[in-house]
Amino acid sequence: MAMKRTSKKRLITKHRTHDKDTGSPHVQVAILTKEISLLTKHLQEHEKDHSARKGLLGKVARRRTLLNYLKMNRPEQYQSVLEANKLKK
Repeated sequence: MAMKRTSKKRLITKHRTHDKDTGSPHVQVAILTKEISLLTKHLQEHEKDHSARKGLLGKVARRRTLLNYLKMNRPEQYQSVLEANKLKK
């Protein structure tokens, strides 16, 4: 259920702003979006997995917090993150 190391590295290289960037909000939102989609597919198959559902809700809340930070402090980057991750808002 967890992301593989190679797919996570690909996401980081795609969304990073410089060579050693692994923790910027852009990268974190991209990683959380991928993890949310994986958990959503898992929960469609295993409806009674309540621990996975709790993890999903935590990831959604963390992504929302990061997006709110971008919206308040860097509105132009907020729009680019939404478009890059195909999110609505």
